[in-house]
Amino acid sequence: MRSADKYRRAACLIAFASALCGAAFLAGCGMPAAPQPPSLNLPRPVADLTAHRTGDEVSVTWTMPKRDTSKVTLKPNIAVAVRICRTESATNSACATVGNLAFPPGASGTFTETLPTALTTGTPRPLRYFVELTNRKGRSAGLSNAATVLAGQAPAPISGLNVQVRKDGTVLRWIPGPPEPYETQVRLQRTLLTPAAAKSAQGPLAAPTEPAERDLLVPSGTQRGVALDKDIRFGETYAYSAQRIARVTVDGKAMELDGPLSPPVRIDVQNVFPPAVPTGLAAVATPAENGAGPSIDLNWQSVNEPNLAGYIVYRREPNVPGQQPTPWQRISGPQPVVGPGFHDPSVEPGHTYEYGVSAIGQNDHESARSASAEETVPAQ
Repeated sequence: MRSADKYRRAACLIAFASALCGAAFLAGCGMPAAPQPPSLNLPRPVADLTAHRTGDEVSVTWTMPKRDTSKVTLKPNIAVAVRICRTESATNSACATVGNLAFPPGASGTFTETLPTALTTGTPRPLRYFVELTNRKGRSAGLSNAATVLAGQAPAPISGLNVQVRKDGTVLRWIPGPPEPYETQVRLQRTLLTPAAAKSAQGPLAAPTEPAERDLLVPSGTQRGVALDKDIRFGETYAYSAQRIARVTVDGKAMELDGPLSPPVRIDVQNVFPPAVPTGLAAVATPAENGAGPSIDLNWQSVNEPNLAGYIVYRREPNVPGQQPTPWQRISGPQPVVGPGFHDPSVEPGHTYEYGVSAIGQNDHESARSASAEETVPAQ
Protein backbone atom coordinates (compact mmCIF):
# COMPACT_ATOMS: atom_id res chain seq x y z
CA MET A 1 0.00 0.00 0.00
CA ARG A 2 2.88 2.34 0.90
CA SER A 3 4.44 1.59 -2.54
CA ALA A 4 1.31 2.77 -4.31
CA ASP A 5 1.35 6.01 -2.34
CA LYS A 6 4.96 6.60 -3.29
CA TYR A 7 4.12 6.12 -6.96
CA ARG A 8 1.20 8.56 -6.76
CA ARG A 9 3.36 11.20 -5.05
CA ALA A 10 6.07 10.83 -7.74
CA ALA A 11 3.49 11.21 -10.50
CA CYS A 12 2.15 14.41 -8.94
CA LEU A 13 5.63 15.88 -8.68
CA ILE A 14 6.33 15.09 -12.33
CA ALA A 15 3.06 16.75 -13.45
CA PHE A 16 3.80 19.84 -11.37
CA ALA A 17 7.28 20.13 -12.86
CA SER A 18 5.87 19.75 -16.39
CA ALA A 19 3.39 22.57 -15.77
CA LEU A 20 6.15 24.84 -14.54
CA CYS A 21 8.28 24.08 -17.63
CA GLY A 22 5.34 24.82 -19.95
CA ALA A 23 4.73 28.15 -18.28
CA ALA A 24 8.39 29.04 -18.60
CA PHE A 25 8.36 28.04 -22.30
CA LEU A 26 5.34 30.23 -22.99
CA ALA A 27 6.91 33.19 -21.19
CA GLY A 28 10.04 32.95 -23.35
CA CYS A 29 13.68 33.24 -22.45
CA GLY A 30 15.52 36.32 -21.21
CA MET A 31 14.29 39.63 -19.81
CA PRO A 32 10.96 41.08 -21.07
CA ALA A 33 11.29 44.03 -23.63
CA ALA A 34 10.74 47.63 -22.53
CA PRO A 35 7.32 49.02 -23.50
CA GLN A 36 7.28 51.20 -26.67
CA PRO A 37 5.77 54.72 -26.54
CA PRO A 38 2.56 55.10 -28.56
CA SER A 39 2.92 56.68 -32.03
CA LEU A 40 1.65 60.26 -32.29
CA ASN A 41 0.80 59.78 -36.00
CA LEU A 42 2.48 63.07 -36.90
CA PRO A 43 2.80 63.35 -40.70
CA ARG A 44 6.28 64.09 -41.94
CA PRO A 45 6.78 67.74 -42.89
CA VAL A 46 6.57 68.58 -46.59
CA ALA A 47 10.00 69.10 -48.18
CA ASP A 48 9.21 69.93 -51.83
CA LEU A 49 6.95 72.98 -51.58
CA THR A 50 7.13 75.33 -54.61
CA ALA A 51 5.35 78.61 -55.32
CA HIS A 52 4.81 80.69 -58.44
CA ARG A 53 3.20 84.08 -58.87
CA THR A 54 1.43 85.13 -62.08
CA GLY A 55 -0.17 88.56 -62.00
CA ASP A 56 -2.01 88.84 -58.68
CA GLU A 57 -2.31 85.08 -58.10
CA VAL A 58 0.10 82.76 -56.30
CA SER A 59 -0.03 78.99 -56.76
CA VAL A 60 1.75 76.59 -54.43
CA THR A 61 2.25 72.86 -55.01
CA TRP A 62 3.68 70.04 -52.93
CA THR A 63 3.59 66.26 -52.40
CA MET A 64 1.83 64.79 -49.38
CA PRO A 65 4.00 62.36 -47.34
CA LYS A 66 3.10 58.67 -47.10
CA ARG A 67 4.60 58.07 -43.63
CA ASP A 68 4.60 59.74 -40.27
CA THR A 69 7.60 60.78 -38.21
CA SER A 70 7.77 57.24 -36.75
CA LYS A 71 8.10 55.78 -40.27
CA VAL A 72 4.64 54.27 -39.96
CA THR A 73 2.60 54.26 -43.16
CA LEU A 74 -0.31 56.66 -43.03
CA LYS A 75 -3.75 55.25 -43.82
CA PRO A 76 -4.43 56.05 -47.50
CA ASN A 77 -8.19 56.55 -46.97
CA ILE A 78 -7.81 59.20 -44.28
CA ALA A 79 -7.07 62.74 -45.48
CA VAL A 80 -4.47 64.80 -43.67
CA ALA A 81 -5.27 68.37 -42.64
CA VAL A 82 -3.09 71.02 -44.31
CA ARG A 83 -2.61 74.65 -43.24
CA ILE A 84 -1.18 77.08 -45.79
CA CYS A 85 0.44 80.25 -44.46
CA ARG A 86 2.67 83.09 -45.67
CA THR A 87 4.91 85.73 -44.17
CA GLU A 88 6.84 88.80 -45.29
CA SER A 89 9.32 88.53 -42.42
CA ALA A 90 12.68 86.77 -42.55
CA THR A 91 11.43 84.28 -39.95
CA ASN A 92 8.35 82.09 -39.98
CA SER A 93 7.21 83.08 -36.50
CA ALA A 94 4.37 85.27 -37.82
CA CYS A 95 3.09 82.99 -40.59
CA ALA A 96 -0.46 84.11 -41.37
CA THR A 97 -2.90 81.39 -42.34
CA VAL A 98 -4.33 81.83 -45.85
CA GLY A 99 -5.99 78.45 -46.38
CA ASN A 100 -6.95 75.13 -44.82
CA LEU A 101 -7.32 72.01 -46.95
CA ALA A 102 -7.04 68.23 -46.66
CA PHE A 103 -5.35 65.70 -48.95
CA PRO A 104 -4.78 61.93 -48.72
CA PRO A 105 -1.23 60.64 -48.17
CA GLY A 106 0.91 60.59 -51.35
CA ALA A 107 -1.38 63.01 -53.22
CA SER A 108 -0.27 66.16 -55.06
CA GLY A 109 -1.36 69.18 -53.09
CA THR A 110 -2.23 72.51 -54.73
CA PHE A 111 -3.46 75.85 -53.47
CA THR A 112 -4.02 79.19 -55.23
CA GLU A 113 -4.82 82.54 -53.67
CA THR A 114 -5.42 86.03 -55.00
CA LEU A 115 -3.11 88.44 -53.22
CA PRO A 116 -4.63 91.38 -51.36
CA THR A 117 -3.96 94.89 -52.63
CA ALA A 118 -1.32 95.48 -49.96
CA LEU A 119 0.82 92.73 -51.50
CA THR A 120 0.31 93.74 -55.15
CA THR A 121 1.61 97.28 -54.82
CA GLY A 122 4.91 98.84 -53.93
CA THR A 123 8.45 97.70 -54.60
CA PRO A 124 9.24 94.00 -55.06
CA ARG A 125 9.91 92.16 -51.78
CA PRO A 126 10.10 88.50 -50.72
CA LEU A 127 6.93 86.68 -49.72
CA ARG A 128 7.44 83.22 -48.22
CA TYR A 129 4.89 80.40 -48.17
CA PHE A 130 4.74 77.32 -45.92
CA VAL A 131 2.43 74.35 -45.41
CA GLU A 132 1.89 72.57 -42.12
CA LEU A 133 0.40 69.07 -41.73
CA THR A 134 -1.45 68.12 -38.56
CA ASN A 135 -2.82 64.91 -37.10
CA ARG A 136 -6.37 64.40 -35.86
CA LYS A 137 -5.50 66.09 -32.57
CA GLY A 138 -4.18 69.19 -34.34
CA ARG A 139 -0.53 68.45 -33.60
CA SER A 140 2.20 69.11 -36.13
CA ALA A 141 5.80 68.05 -36.76
CA GLY A 142 6.66 71.51 -38.06
CA LEU A 143 6.42 73.72 -41.12
CA SER A 144 7.52 72.71 -44.61
CA ASN A 145 10.39 74.21 -46.53
CA ALA A 146 9.91 77.84 -47.57
CA ALA A 147 8.74 78.69 -51.09
CA THR A 148 9.48 82.31 -52.01
CA VAL A 149 7.79 84.62 -54.53
CA LEU A 150 7.85 88.38 -54.92
CA ALA A 151 5.19 90.69 -53.57
CA GLY A 152 4.84 94.12 -55.11
CA GLN A 153 3.60 95.64 -58.36
CA ALA A 154 3.63 93.10 -61.21
CA PRO A 155 4.26 94.13 -64.86
CA ALA A 156 1.26 95.28 -66.87
CA PRO A 157 -0.75 92.68 -68.83
CA ILE A 158 -0.30 92.12 -72.57
CA SER A 159 -3.20 93.36 -74.69
CA GLY A 160 -4.05 93.10 -78.38
CA LEU A 161 -2.10 89.88 -79.00
CA ASN A 162 -2.56 88.52 -82.53
CA VAL A 163 -0.68 86.07 -84.73
CA GLN A 164 -0.23 85.62 -88.48
CA VAL A 165 1.49 82.97 -90.58
CA ARG A 166 4.40 83.83 -92.83
CA LYS A 167 6.62 81.65 -94.90
CA ASP A 168 9.44 81.99 -92.37
CA GLY A 169 7.31 81.49 -89.25
CA THR A 170 4.52 83.01 -87.19
CA VAL A 171 4.51 86.74 -86.49
CA LEU A 172 3.09 87.86 -83.14
CA ARG A 173 2.11 91.45 -82.41
CA TRP A 174 0.77 93.18 -79.32
CA ILE A 175 0.18 96.70 -78.03
CA PRO A 176 3.25 98.14 -76.30
CA GLY A 177 2.54 98.75 -72.64
CA PRO A 178 3.12 101.74 -70.40
CA PRO A 179 6.57 102.46 -68.95
CA GLU A 180 7.50 100.06 -66.15
CA PRO A 181 9.44 100.93 -62.98
CA TYR A 182 11.94 98.24 -63.96
CA GLU A 183 13.11 96.65 -67.20
CA THR A 184 10.77 93.99 -68.53
CA GLN A 185 10.81 91.34 -71.21
CA VAL A 186 7.99 89.46 -72.93
CA ARG A 187 7.56 85.73 -72.62
CA LEU A 188 5.50 83.93 -75.28
CA GLN A 189 4.02 80.63 -74.14
CA ARG A 190 3.31 78.35 -77.09
CA THR A 191 1.13 75.25 -76.79
CA LEU A 192 0.90 72.55 -79.47
CA LEU A 193 -2.79 71.69 -79.86
CA THR A 194 -2.53 68.95 -82.48
CA PRO A 195 -1.59 65.51 -81.14
CA ALA A 196 1.93 64.29 -81.77
CA ALA A 197 2.01 61.99 -84.81
CA ALA A 198 3.59 58.57 -84.46
CA LYS A 199 7.08 58.38 -85.85
CA SER A 200 7.18 56.68 -89.23
CA ALA A 201 10.80 55.69 -88.73
CA GLN A 202 13.01 54.86 -85.81
CA GLY A 203 16.66 55.52 -85.19
CA PRO A 204 18.80 58.59 -85.86
CA LEU A 205 16.89 59.55 -89.04
CA ALA A 206 13.52 59.73 -87.28
CA ALA A 207 12.06 63.21 -86.94
CA PRO A 208 12.14 64.45 -83.33
CA THR A 209 8.85 64.86 -81.51
CA GLU A 210 7.81 68.47 -81.07
CA PRO A 211 7.34 69.46 -77.39
CA ALA A 212 3.78 70.24 -76.35
CA GLU A 213 4.81 73.34 -74.38
CA ARG A 214 7.51 75.87 -75.20
CA ASP A 215 8.45 79.28 -73.85
CA LEU A 216 9.88 81.92 -76.18
CA LEU A 217 11.59 84.91 -74.60
CA VAL A 218 11.71 88.12 -76.62
CA PRO A 219 15.20 89.56 -75.97
CA SER A 220 15.65 93.00 -74.50
CA GLY A 221 16.41 95.78 -76.94
CA THR A 222 14.35 94.32 -79.83
CA GLN A 223 11.46 96.19 -81.38
CA ARG A 224 8.66 96.27 -78.86
CA GLY A 225 5.31 94.82 -79.79
CA VAL A 226 6.44 92.27 -82.41
CA ALA A 227 8.19 88.90 -82.45
CA LEU A 228 8.84 86.14 -84.99
CA ASP A 229 8.61 82.46 -84.06
CA LYS A 230 10.67 80.63 -86.68
CA ASP A 231 10.54 77.25 -84.96
CA ILE A 232 7.13 76.12 -86.17
CA ARG A 233 5.93 73.23 -88.31
CA PHE A 234 3.40 73.56 -91.08
CA GLY A 235 0.30 71.47 -90.60
CA GLU A 236 0.19 72.02 -86.83
CA THR A 237 -2.17 74.09 -84.68
CA TYR A 238 -0.77 76.30 -81.92
CA ALA A 239 -2.05 78.55 -79.15
CA TYR A 240 -0.04 81.54 -77.93
CA SER A 241 -0.25 83.50 -74.69
CA ALA A 242 2.02 86.34 -73.63
CA GLN A 243 3.10 88.00 -70.40
CA ARG A 244 5.59 90.61 -69.31
CA ILE A 245 8.23 89.48 -66.85
CA ALA A 246 10.64 91.46 -64.72
CA ARG A 247 13.87 90.13 -63.27
CA VAL A 248 14.79 92.04 -60.14
CA THR A 249 17.42 91.55 -57.46
CA VAL A 250 16.12 91.44 -53.88
CA ASP A 251 18.48 90.93 -50.95
CA GLY A 252 21.23 90.02 -53.41
CA LYS A 253 19.18 87.28 -55.06
CA ALA A 254 17.86 87.43 -58.65
CA MET A 255 14.13 86.69 -58.79
CA GLU A 256 11.38 86.86 -61.40
CA LEU A 257 8.12 88.78 -61.17
CA ASP A 258 5.57 87.76 -63.81
CA GLY A 259 2.65 89.75 -65.11
CA PRO A 260 -0.70 88.09 -65.93
CA LEU A 261 -0.99 85.81 -68.95
CA SER A 262 -2.95 87.17 -71.89
CA PRO A 263 -5.90 85.24 -73.28
CA PRO A 264 -4.62 82.61 -75.75
CA VAL A 265 -4.82 83.14 -79.50
CA ARG A 266 -5.07 80.09 -81.75
CA ILE A 267 -3.66 79.64 -85.24
CA ASP A 268 -3.75 76.80 -87.75
CA VAL A 269 -0.33 76.90 -89.45
CA GLN A 270 -0.95 75.77 -93.01
CA ASN A 271 1.62 76.03 -95.78
CA VAL A 272 -0.12 78.11 -98.43
CA PHE A 273 3.12 79.61 -99.72
CA PRO A 274 4.73 78.68 -103.04
CA PRO A 275 8.45 77.95 -103.29
CA ALA A 276 10.91 80.61 -104.31
CA VAL A 277 11.15 81.59 -107.97
CA PRO A 278 13.96 79.75 -109.80
CA THR A 279 16.89 81.87 -110.95
CA GLY A 280 19.78 81.56 -113.37
CA LEU A 281 17.85 80.04 -116.29
CA ALA A 282 20.06 79.40 -119.34
CA ALA A 283 19.31 77.74 -122.71
CA VAL A 284 21.79 76.10 -125.09
CA ALA A 285 20.80 74.82 -128.56
CA THR A 286 22.27 71.76 -130.25
CA PRO A 287 21.94 71.48 -134.07
CA ALA A 288 20.82 68.35 -135.81
CA GLU A 289 23.72 65.94 -136.37
CA ASN A 290 24.36 62.26 -136.88
CA GLY A 291 20.72 61.56 -137.56
CA ALA A 292 19.54 63.21 -134.35
CA GLY A 293 17.21 66.18 -134.50
CA PRO A 294 17.99 69.58 -133.00
CA SER A 295 17.31 70.27 -129.32
CA ILE A 296 17.65 72.89 -126.61
CA ASP A 297 18.96 72.10 -123.12
CA LEU A 298 17.92 74.18 -120.10
CA ASN A 299 19.47 74.51 -116.66
CA TRP A 300 18.89 76.79 -113.65
CA GLN A 301 19.77 77.22 -109.99
CA SER A 302 18.19 74.80 -107.53
CA VAL A 303 15.53 75.99 -105.12
CA ASN A 304 16.52 74.74 -101.67
CA GLU A 305 13.24 74.44 -99.77
CA PRO A 306 12.02 71.41 -97.80
CA ASN A 307 8.54 71.40 -99.35
CA LEU A 308 9.77 71.56 -102.98
CA ALA A 309 8.11 69.00 -105.26
CA GLY A 310 9.93 70.01 -108.48
CA TYR A 311 9.78 72.39 -111.44
CA ILE A 312 7.50 73.18 -114.39
CA VAL A 313 8.98 74.27 -117.74
CA TYR A 314 7.14 76.68 -120.06
CA ARG A 315 7.90 77.72 -123.65
CA ARG A 316 6.66 80.13 -126.26
CA GLU A 317 7.91 81.68 -129.46
CA PRO A 318 8.88 85.31 -128.94
CA ASN A 319 6.99 88.16 -130.50
CA VAL A 320 7.32 88.51 -134.25
CA PRO A 321 6.61 91.94 -135.73
CA GLY A 322 3.15 91.99 -137.23
CA GLN A 323 2.05 88.78 -135.45
CA GLN A 324 0.29 88.01 -132.19
CA PRO A 325 2.61 86.56 -129.52
CA THR A 326 2.15 82.89 -128.86
CA PRO A 327 0.90 82.01 -125.36
CA TRP A 328 3.05 80.22 -122.79
CA GLN A 329 2.65 76.46 -122.90
CA ARG A 330 3.72 73.88 -120.38
CA ILE A 331 6.14 71.55 -122.15
CA SER A 332 7.24 69.46 -119.16
CA GLY A 333 5.21 66.38 -118.30
CA PRO A 334 2.30 66.11 -115.86
CA GLN A 335 4.75 65.33 -113.07
CA PRO A 336 7.15 68.04 -111.86
CA VAL A 337 10.71 67.97 -113.15
CA VAL A 338 12.88 66.69 -110.33
CA GLY A 339 16.24 68.29 -111.04
CA PRO A 340 17.29 71.78 -112.22
CA GLY A 341 17.56 70.81 -115.88
CA PHE A 342 15.38 69.97 -118.90
CA HIS A 343 15.96 68.65 -122.43
CA ASP A 344 13.61 70.00 -125.15
CA PRO A 345 13.83 67.95 -128.42
CA SER A 346 10.64 69.43 -129.92
CA VAL A 347 12.24 72.36 -131.72
CA GLU A 348 12.74 73.27 -135.36
CA PRO A 349 15.85 74.63 -137.10
CA GLY A 350 15.92 78.38 -137.51
CA HIS A 351 13.27 79.03 -134.86
CA THR A 352 13.76 81.08 -131.72
CA TYR A 353 12.20 79.94 -128.45
CA GLU A 354 11.67 81.64 -125.12
CA TYR A 355 11.63 79.58 -121.90
CA GLY A 356 10.49 80.12 -118.31
CA VAL A 357 10.64 77.85 -115.27
CA SER A 358 8.54 77.83 -112.10
CA ALA A 359 8.88 75.86 -108.84
CA ILE A 360 5.99 73.92 -107.34
CA GLY A 361 5.65 72.79 -103.73
CA GLN A 362 4.25 69.64 -102.23
CA ASN A 363 1.16 71.67 -101.38
CA ASP A 364 0.58 72.22 -105.15
CA HIS A 365 1.29 75.94 -104.83
CA GLU A 366 3.32 77.18 -107.80
CA SER A 367 5.75 80.06 -107.84
CA ALA A 368 5.88 82.75 -110.49
CA ARG A 369 7.87 82.03 -113.63
CA SER A 370 11.53 82.81 -113.67
CA ALA A 371 13.14 85.41 -115.86
CA SER A 372 12.96 84.09 -119.42
CA ALA A 373 15.80 82.81 -121.56
CA GLU A 374 15.79 82.83 -125.39
CA GLU A 375 17.67 80.55 -127.74
CA THR A 376 17.69 80.12 -131.55
CA VAL A 377 18.09 76.70 -133.10
CA PRO A 378 20.74 76.75 -135.88
CA ALA A 379 19.41 76.43 -139.40
CA GLN A 380 19.60 73.01 -141.10
